[in-house]
Amino acid sequence: MRDDIYRDPLPLKGRRYIITGVSRRIGIGAAIARQIAAWGGSVILHHYGTHDEEQPWGGDDIDAVKKDIRGYLTENATLHDSFGDLQDPSEPDRFFDTILSLGVHVDGIILNHALSGSDGAIGDLTAEMLDRHYAINTRATMLLIQHYVRHFGQSGNGRVVMMTSGQGMGPMPGEVAYSLSKGALAGITLTLSDQLSRQGITVNTVNPGPVDTGYLSEEDWQTVRRKFPFGRFGEPKDPARLIAWLVTDEAHWITGQVIHSEGGFARWRD
Repeated sequence: MRDDIYRDPLPLKGRRYIITGVSRRIGIGAAIARQIAAWGGSVILHHYGTHDEEQPWGGDDIDAVKKDIRGYLTENATLHDSFGDLQDPSEPDRFFDTILSLGVHVDGIILNHALSGSDGAIGDLTAEMLDRHYAINTRATMLLIQHYVRHFGQSGNGRVVMMTSGQGMGPMPGEVAYSLSKGALAGITLTLSDQLSRQGITVNTVNPGPVDTGYLSEEDWQTVRRKFPFGRFGEPKDPARLIAWLVTDEAHWITGQVIHSEGGFARWRD
């Protein structure tokens, strides 16, 4: 019998992952944390609910978010969390100081945070719009990865997962600053994966596709439903399953990839 072809029901048992952008129960970040917890992993969450409170969908009770995720933890797995604004260039330093004070090893980092909104088309952009999106979506992601590699990159089996959007698959009208900052992450994936492979760290980037995190109205769905061949919109658990799998040993041979989790989303279909 070949034991190596059978799946461990808890493939992340004994491991710990940083997940950023975990501030709403209905969000992708919380779905990732739940999936990792359900597969045996411990999680360190970073959140900034102030951003959500500024958006049309509104914020959530972070204690309720954490309680929900804790309900999926197995055996001796743990949850830690930290609040901070990643627009501040010192926040990645502060966050990792907090992590290092825990005295634990971290096996991977999932960069799910993002600034959306406060954007525009060419003709409407300001330097502040561009700088803010770059600072949060691009700069903070690179600084957090750098900290992870510096402090935990010697284990020989690390994981980095970044999040992009569908800007390379079709236009995103009125979201130039967001598309630019997220496109940079897709563009740097191969370069990072090449460098970090020397330390046994895989680097992949996921485009979660259109996912309903509380903003999709029935009217909006009826407008776009023909573009979705499976007859439904994306749900947070869809990209979460992919991302959680990418940090397992089963995905150790996958690196340098930008992976689209879109359910066959057909932008061209009227």
